[in-house]
Amino acid sequence: MQAPLNERPTLMNDFTTSVTINRPVEDVFKAVLDARGWWNEAIDGPTAEVGDEFGFEVPGLHRTRMRITDVEHDRRIIWLVVDNFFAFVEDQSEWVGDRIQFDIAAEGDGARVTFTQHGLVPDLECYDVCSNAWVFFVRESLRRLAEDGEGMPESSAGQAAPASRARSAVDALTARSGSAEPSS
Repeated sequence: MQAPLNERPTLMNDFTTSVTINRPVEDVFKAVLDARGWWNEAIDGPTAEVGDEFGFEVPGLHRTRMRITDVEHDRRIIWLVVDNFFAFVEDQSEWVGDRIQFDIAAEGDGARVTFTQHGLVPDLECYDVCSNAWVFFVRESLRRLAEDGEGMPESSAGQAAPASRARSAVDALTARSGSAEPSS
């Protein structure tokens, strides 16, 4: 039986990555809230307040929906994954119920963002593609948005670097299963 969405346990090997950004905590916090500017420009819905729900779809690759469950101004933001589909995994429950957490703290003249996806663990089929994508989006795209005002978000057409890795995974899964088209 799967744990309810808000009760997935925290595991010791949840995926985490950090980046130090050369901007004040307040600027970094605002950048994290601007998920369209660093994660996916096709996000539909508000992304800033507790209770907000948002999502996006890269057709044939990834569809997700998040709910913001915690916002501590200039300190922490938590999203709950309420729906998710990956074309490159067999178990579509991967990500559903995960908490995606951004912790922000002052570090020197800048701010350190620690990103953790509670539930994204190495034994999941999506782990390699997803963890590599998060490294790109947090360490590169979010950092660039906060520091330079322009991130490198994914588009609905799936043009960012992580999409090419995910499309390769779709191709491999399709070849392995012998089907010509991934199902959604």
